[in-house]
Amino acid sequence: MKILNSWLNEFGPFGTDIEKISGAMTSLGLTVESIETIGRSVKGVVVAKVLRTERHPDAAKVHRVFVDAGDGAELHIWCGAFNIKAGDLVPLATLGTTMPDGRVITARGIFGIESHGMLCSGTELGLSTDSDGILILPTGLKLGLDVFAALKIKRDSLFSLDVTRNRPDCNGYLGVARDLGAHLGIKIVAPPGDDAKRGPKRSLKVAIVDKKKCSRYNATVISGVEVKSSPDWIARRLTNCGMRPINNVVDASNLVMLELNQPTHAFDATTVNGGFRIRCARKGETLTTLDGQQREFEATDLLICDGKDQAIAIAGVMGGAATEINAATSVVALETAWFESAGVARTAARLGLRSEASMRFERGVDPHGIDHAVARFAKILRESCPNLVVHAGATDIKEKHLPARQRPVNLRLGQVNRLLGTSLSARAVANLLGKVGFIAKSVTTTKQPVLKIAVPSWRPDCESEIDLVEEVARYYGYENLGKLVPQSTIHGRLSVLQQRRRELRELICSLGLSEAMPNPFLAPGDLARAGVSESNSIRLANPLVFEESVLRTSLRPGLLKAIKYNISHRAEHILLFELGHVYPSGEQPSTDDLPDEYESVCLVAVGESSRLALDWWSQISAVMNFGAQLDQSTIEPGFHPARSATLRRGRQVIGFVGELDPRVLAKHEINTAVACLELDLSALLAAPPTVVTAKPVSRFPRSDFDLAFVVPNSRSAATIIKALRQSAGDELVDLELFDVYRGPGVSDDSRSLTFRLSLQAIDRTLTDAEVTATRRRCLDAAAKLGAHLRQ
Repeated sequence: MKILNSWLNEFGPFGTDIEKISGAMTSLGLTVESIETIGRSVKGVVVAKVLRTERHPDAAKVHRVFVDAGDGAELHIWCGAFNIKAGDLVPLATLGTTMPDGRVITARGIFGIESHGMLCSGTELGLSTDSDGILILPTGLKLGLDVFAALKIKRDSLFSLDVTRNRPDCNGYLGVARDLGAHLGIKIVAPPGDDAKRGPKRSLKVAIVDKKKCSRYNATVISGVEVKSSPDWIARRLTNCGMRPINNVVDASNLVMLELNQPTHAFDATTVNGGFRIRCARKGETLTTLDGQQREFEATDLLICDGKDQAIAIAGVMGGAATEINAATSVVALETAWFESAGVARTAARLGLRSEASMRFERGVDPHGIDHAVARFAKILRESCPNLVVHAGATDIKEKHLPARQRPVNLRLGQVNRLLGTSLSARAVANLLGKVGFIAKSVTTTKQPVLKIAVPSWRPDCESEIDLVEEVARYYGYENLGKLVPQSTIHGRLSVLQQRRRELRELICSLGLSEAMPNPFLAPGDLARAGVSESNSIRLANPLVFEESVLRTSLRPGLLKAIKYNISHRAEHILLFELGHVYPSGEQPSTDDLPDEYESVCLVAVGESSRLALDWWSQISAVMNFGAQLDQSTIEPGFHPARSATLRRGRQVIGFVGELDPRVLAKHEINTAVACLELDLSALLAAPPTVVTAKPVSRFPRSDFDLAFVVPNSRSAATIIKALRQSAGDELVDLELFDVYRGPGVSDDSRSLTFRLSLQAIDRTLTDAEVTATRRRCLDAAAKLGAHLRQ
């Protein structure tokens, strides 16, 4: 929101101490982002009169302009703008003038003919945003006079405020002045409305079909309108506030919006067919808006229709081209209304059509400030239309859904002082709030006094007690609250889940892996290249770029991209892991639902085999007390079909371990093996951690022996390991598969697996007979699974 200091002073005597005003606004929560000095005179720019213009036969983009700068001498100027004619008064930058952008005007020639100055646009002088042509000055100005002095332009300060969504009233000058006046103790006066006698009764029919989305609609007929340019002071104010002057009718509407935070819309009354009908759109209905674009609507969009039920405007967003004000307009139908905030926000967002009006309706306007807005519009327009007639009989429909003029909210004095650390009395709180229109209607005098506060309609953001506490703090002054930190009996701590996640990250880092953080959004095809099914993957409705439009269902695609990047940069010893959220495939969620997600962790190592991935799992499961069984009967797509396994906890899949599929690696230009461990961290951390108990250390020696089995390829090593553990009993302290052999002496449908078993008792040295008996039990158990001792 841009605030002109001179305009702000029309609401109250705030003065010209810019630092004081800026500091006060910032302390109130209206952060001043910048202060700009405008209206600074450009020395050397004077009023000149165009005597004649001539075209040069060899110059297509410029023409010759001859001007008089007040001394009677004819000056020649080359000019690229063609909007001027003989008799026009224009700003002339004379030779030696330094322009605001730093340029110095010097004599320059085209075709050997020198130009003795430069004719200026409004943009070049900082007087307007129109850069399409030369600025045409009002008639009657004295030639040779400084342009800024002739136009009576004074230096001013422009504040740029960061107005947050919870302060809708400060999207207008009146709201800012009201806050600032309360803070500085200055009485505020609202801008005057039109007090002329109303003309003959002239009404328009209004029918509100959707009474919840439009709870008040005022249609006022104004005749005697002459469409022309606005007075200079209006045009300059709009320009300085970032709005383009259009004509006196539209400019009056915009000025009222900036002053009062009340959007209005002026229709050409001859085009509305006798009235208005406010209804929701029919699906597929269209309208060409003021920007020349054809818009198609959904059934939830609210439209303004004419007397024949034809759409002529999007309620609270933008008017239609067919009913806009034009040069022939003499009678205006002025719309001033209250529309539901959420409905305007949805329509503006869906259409991608945010306007100054829609922004204000989204955040909230005063439903009871409409009468003043109509009167103020007429007051401003009357300056350029002296024969203006505001007709009696304005149609003003108010529905039961209209917010009340005052909304009661109870405020406990004890709650105010507890939250703010103050000792304010009930009268002090009532006085602070009363400065901005919050009226304390009654005070319940009990052990804990309660104030019944009437919240005015221009503050829709104040709905509960805590909102009023914030208002007390703002007007009391945040700087006066002190720096007492409330004491809590509970100190902050990590949850058990957060602690275990942190322990896991530290453990993985200790294994020599570096954490990677790839983009969680993928391009179409990334999942398929990683061997992961892309069917039913969740797509973003409005991605920033097409390459980031798919939610990942696995961490592998991002890590594969990271590996490819590191290999292309000749990095060595690539060991990476990522801990993040993934979004499993499923039905596309509705607009109100969030997709399913869970936390996952994935470890990869380039140039390593599945043995390293199994080692990772062994260490992680031992330290974190995770348990799972290896299942080689089902292999996750994207993993090596013969060197990978699924980790299961009963029927629940909690991860995958092994090597990545060489075909997947080839698609990422990776020509070496990649070990990978991927775990469902949400499932693992959701289980309550088991209590770690200390195990006694035996003082007695271990007995080791090796067993080499010939095992069919159809039988997994995991089943042999499980059988050996069960047969060896409690004395087994370590079991290691340390050799796998395929070749001469072993049939093609089998392989040799060599295990080392370590036995140790806690209370004695094991005898040879006990070791032999254990060995025999292991051989028998393996034989039942089709494994026989290798000779």
